[in-house]
Amino acid sequence: MYVNEKKIMGISKKRAEALKKVDAEKVYSLEEAMGLVKEVNIAKFDASVDLHIRLGVDPRKADQNLRGTISLPHGTGKDKKVLVLCSPDKEEEAKAAGADFVGLDEYLQKMQGGWLEMDVIVAMASVMPKLGRLGRVLGPRGLMPNPKSGTVVRQDQSIGDAVTAIKKGKTSFRVDKYGIVHTSVGRVSFTPEKLADNAREVLTTLQKMKPSSAKGIYMKSIFTASTMSPSVKIDPKAAVIK
Repeated sequence: MYVNEKKIMGISKKRAEALKKVDAEKVYSLEEAMGLVKEVNIAKFDASVDLHIRLGVDPRKADQNLRGTISLPHGTGKDKKVLVLCSPDKEEEAKAAGADFVGLDEYLQKMQGGWLEMDVIVAMASVMPKLGRLGRVLGPRGLMPNPKSGTVVRQDQSIGDAVTAIKKGKTSFRVDKYGIVHTSVGRVSFTPEKLADNAREVLTTLQKMKPSSAKGIYMKSIFTASTMSPSVKIDPKAAVIK
């Protein structure tokens, strides 16, 4: 059954038309869903296409509070602004890899003053203690560097490699307090095939990360939507590793 006419009264004509195209009771394959989400997008800009996956986990338990990184095969479609906090001897390496902002104390002061014009922060492990006082600012925005997301680099690791991976489409994710993972799989301008490939990479990664302590259904529901489109339900079987 498609969306009830009464439910779409009082919204824009474009939104109403988009809602009519989505069968609320149907579960779509990845390819169908990505084609449909492009079709019902009403934004005039190149909107983000996101996945919303409800997992059968309890984030209050340490082993079920999932987080990690994914290198999407076709990238995210967004040029992420990267701030690298490092010692002077690593600055040239970070700049050569494409970092947008490189330094240490001057950027710590700027962030304390409210400057947050970056999408990702990569930091050397040795400078992490200096970031402690900014935890309340960076933490809620998902900007605090973390070893699990590949944004904390040891002295023996390449800071340039970390920056390059992010620029090429490496993205981080974490389950929220409701057990849901929200992550981008590209832009509306991507083909349905590229969006499906990226989404499959996300689902496969999450399936491999299933905690042994998680009981019952693991992939409870999967939805996709662009920034301004109706959501489309995806068949959870899309997450089965073949």
